[in-house]
Amino acid sequence: MPSRTRKTARSTIGRILEILEAILLLSLAAALFYLTRPVSHLPPSLTIASGDVGAIISQLRKNGADVGPIDAMLLSGFAPLPVGTVKLGPAPLSRIDLLYLLASPGDRYRAVTLIPGETTAIFLRQLSRQLALPYSKLLEAFRRQSPWREGAILADTYNVPLRYDANRTMSYLLNLSRKRMERLAREAGVGVGSPGWHRILVVASIVQKEAGNRGEMPLVASVIYNRLGKKMRLQMDGTLNYGIYSHIRVTPRRIREDNTTYNTYKHRGLPEAPVCNVSVAAIRAAIHPATTPYLYFIRNDRGGHDFFKTYKEHLREVHQKRRRIRERNASEPKGGYNTPKTPSPDDQPKGAAHHVR
Repeated sequence: MPSRTRKTARSTIGRILEILEAILLLSLAAALFYLTRPVSHLPPSLTIASGDVGAIISQLRKNGADVGPIDAMLLSGFAPLPVGTVKLGPAPLSRIDLLYLLASPGDRYRAVTLIPGETTAIFLRQLSRQLALPYSKLLEAFRRQSPWREGAILADTYNVPLRYDANRTMSYLLNLSRKRMERLAREAGVGVGSPGWHRILVVASIVQKEAGNRGEMPLVASVIYNRLGKKMRLQMDGTLNYGIYSHIRVTPRRIREDNTTYNTYKHRGLPEAPVCNVSVAAIRAAIHPATTPYLYFIRNDRGGHDFFKTYKEHLREVHQKRRRIRERNASEPKGGYNTPKTPSPDDQPKGAAHHVR
């Protein structure tokens, strides 16, 4: 009797083990099926501002991705998740690939934008803040790797991998810019390291600083070339917004005291180096300027400039604009918060080749 009982017990345990094994195999098969299934409606990229798993799952669901509690549970084992932007497309991703990308710090990047007309001195400060890299290291890497003191990085948005140090970050930005510049230099019929290309960059940087919009860039370029051709000083405020002075208003005192080649009120010809970093549009304007007789221009009230052939025409417009400013100020009610104000720098009549204050 005891022997029969033991056999029955062993048989029961065996069946239980078989059931558990079957459950385990089924669970593994279900997990494998779940993890290898493609995830639908994923966005091309995902920016993770914090490592909170719930927020990330919610962000994906808002884009229509079929993720849910199981994914949140799996990801929670890797919390907090690394911040930054991760590419999720365009190729389809399985669930296990998605979870790996979200949990792995190696594929994170951050989009940084170099605004057209910004100087390297200001951009490196911005880069340091956004990528948490030492400014001194970025500056050192730039000075060591850049062929020019300014204008070596094209104004654009760059996806910089967060695993890069200062040296590799600078190499990445300069190499991408150089490849695009090489194509533009071929368009101009010069080499990217030639004096001809350097001249184009300098002109493009002045165009970038002076033009009110992309459409008038070839016109501004024509004024620059026309004045150079007549041995006239450029007399442009924008050339004095170099380096750390990128956002500093140009005053008469500054014009008197700045003795660099960037001061085109004193210096005849182009500055010795680009004033700022430039866009492709500004470079193309420097390569393909409009054919015009213009030598002067002045800011208008439409966000651009009006162009003139002669100083007499230009000066007439300056006087008319000053009169309009005086009339506008005189028509404003006095007292309280509506007291007439001194015209701001943007209200002052300006001509990119001849500025009137």
